[in-house]
Amino acid sequence: MGDITAWRPAVPGISEVFHAHFLDHAYPAHTHDTWTLMIVDDGSVDFGLDRHRHGASGTDTVALLLPPNVFHDGRTATPAGFRKRVLYLDRSVLPETLTGTAVDRPVLTDGLLRHRIGQLHDSLGRAGDAFEGESRLAFVRERLNVHLATGRTRRPGQEAARLAVSLRELLDARVAEGISLHEASALLRSHPTHLIRCFKQTYGLPPHVYLTGLRIDRARQLLLAGGRPAEIATEVGFYDQAHLNRHFRRHVGTTPARFARHPTS
Repeated sequence: MGDITAWRPAVPGISEVFHAHFLDHAYPAHTHDTWTLMIVDDGSVDFGLDRHRHGASGTDTVALLLPPNVFHDGRTATPAGFRKRVLYLDRSVLPETLTGTAVDRPVLTDGLLRHRIGQLHDSLGRAGDAFEGESRLAFVRERLNVHLATGRTRRPGQEAARLAVSLRELLDARVAEGISLHEASALLRSHPTHLIRCFKQTYGLPPHVYLTGLRIDRARQLLLAGGRPAEIATEVGFYDQAHLNRHFRRHVGTTPARFARHPTS
C-alpha cells in the first residue's frame, strides 16, 4: 500500500492528477485511454512498454510519457520505493499520430520539461488557479511536441505588442469572470504559448500574474470601502476567501482582514 492523492482539476485537457508514494507495489499490465505523463520525485521505478523495459529515478532530469492504448506495467525498483506525480492528458493535448515515437522514446531527458511539469503540478494543487494551470499546460504540451514531432518554438516578432495589447484588453474587460487561454487564443488567432510569450515580452509578466494583480487591486478598493473579505473574494474573481488570502498576502504582505482594519483614535 502507499499514500495516494487524486483529483480532476478545472483545466481542460487534464482528466486526472495522481500523486503517489509506494514502498512496494507492482502494476499489472494495463492500458489507459489517455496520455500518461509522469515524473519521479524520489526512489526509482521500472516499467515495461511494448515489450521493452525502462527505468527512472528521482535523481534523473527526465519525464516519462506513455501513449494511449499501449500495454505497460510498473514496479518499484528500490527497497525505499518511489514517489511520483502523474498527469493523465486527454487525446486533445497530443495527437495519436505521435504514439509510435512515444513508444520508441518514453523516457524524455529534459530538465526544462521536468521543471515545467513540476510547476504545472504546483498550480493544479491550488484551487482557483485554473488560468495559470492552463497556461503551464500549454508550455508542457509545446515541449512534448518538440521531442515527439520535432516542433519549433516560435519567438515573438513585430506582432508581439499588438497581440499583448489585445490580450490585456480582454483581461481588463473580464477581471471577475476571467477568460480561458483557449478562448483568448481563438479570439486573437494566436497559439497559446506564442500569445503568452508576446504578453510577457511586452509587459514583463505572464497573463495569469497580470490578471491576479488586477483582482488584488479591485479587492483593495472594496476592502477600503468596508466590504467583507469573504464576499469580495468571489466578487473580484477569486475561488474563495482562502484563494484571496493566499494571493493578497503575496502582493500586499498582510491578510485582507488586517489590511482593511481601521486605526482607532
